[in-house]
Amino acid sequence: MAGRVDLDGNPIKPITICMIGAGGFIGSHLCEKLMSETPHKVLAVDVSNDKIKHLLEPATLAWADRIEFHRINIKNDSRLEGLIKMADLTINLAAICTPADYNTRPLDTIYSNFIDALPVVKYCSENGKRLIHFSTCEIYGKTIGAFLPKDSPLRQDPAYYVLKEDTSPCIFGPIEKQRWSYACAKQLIERLIYAEGAENGLEFTIVRPFNWIGPRMDFIPGIDGPSEGVPRVLACFSNNLLRREPLKLVDGGESQRTFIYIKDAIEAVLLMIVSLPAYLLSCEFFRCIEQYADSIIFYQENPARANGHIFNVGNPNNEVTVRQLAEMMTKVYSKVSGESSLETPTIDISSKEFYGEGYDDSDKRIPDMTIINKQLAWNPKTSLWDLLESTLTYQHRTYAEAIKQAMSKSTAN
Repeated sequence: MAGRVDLDGNPIKPITICMIGAGGFIGSHLCEKLMSETPHKVLAVDVSNDKIKHLLEPATLAWADRIEFHRINIKNDSRLEGLIKMADLTINLAAICTPADYNTRPLDTIYSNFIDALPVVKYCSENGKRLIHFSTCEIYGKTIGAFLPKDSPLRQDPAYYVLKEDTSPCIFGPIEKQRWSYACAKQLIERLIYAEGAENGLEFTIVRPFNWIGPRMDFIPGIDGPSEGVPRVLACFSNNLLRREPLKLVDGGESQRTFIYIKDAIEAVLLMIVSLPAYLLSCEFFRCIEQYADSIIFYQENPARANGHIFNVGNPNNEVTVRQLAEMMTKVYSKVSGESSLETPTIDISSKEFYGEGYDDSDKRIPDMTIINKQLAWNPKTSLWDLLESTLTYQHRTYAEAIKQAMSKSTAN
């Protein structure tokens, strides 16, 4: 385990973390980080542990006594409050967060992201426990620029599309566009958490992820997920590439997004958990002390740098249209797999055909990084090409053979 020390050179004091949704994509990477680089204990709560089995078995693992898996559905399990009481910090990652579900399963989406999160907030507030709640960049909805005339030069002005935690409005579509059920539920739970902090003293941090991608994200339909399932864009495109099918571009793939490598994002979350000076007093600190010198003085005087804050966590340097993402993924996959690209690598499809009635979307999601830079002195590092190369190498290694076998079996039948 890499050493983390405080300002006096002493080991960081261990804490117990109740992590709800620990078995998912983000949770699995955060558990790995906590086990390998901190002394903290994790009470891992989820309905499945498939993505963290490598952290739970065998019992001889160095951290075996610091991670416990609790198979709990937070909808209806009375054990949840006891686990939150046992912990110093609760991290809530649980959510339905796949766009294909927002307009086809709006009730489940609202319940998962608002109703099911209510007890977590309540137990943390009543028992004086700190909460890190994972929200979404979808909270912002559409940009102001989306409502300007298409030929307006203001559309190119960052003031009209860069999303800021403390000033950007949350602009959603009409009620019949049920795609916004997810964003609205996430916004309401954010407002509840903020109100608990203001009225009852809840210590909280809210995280707004901007397209975190990497190994173990979502599923590949028919392999480790339902055959008719529609995962998020990275897994969708990965599935197409693995099956040598054209990548489907919804409404032409003109929406603009930013993408961040999961390992970069997890570093930001770790800074919300542990002391910033302690974290930077590693070898990495001494390589960049000049860059952060002014910030270190600030943080020493403001130990609660994450409490009460909402943080965008993304990489504005990795901004592309979805069409550009598809083109880059095609090139990267050809490199890591050794396979030639398809003659027709992409096809356009309407959002109605792909997602069904009630779908809508935002034009751009570009995060402003001012607050997280100021409070945590954090910046992402990994380029889009590098994170795609790492992720698609994993996808090819993990799924290529299974998909070949499944396709051969289907052809034989």
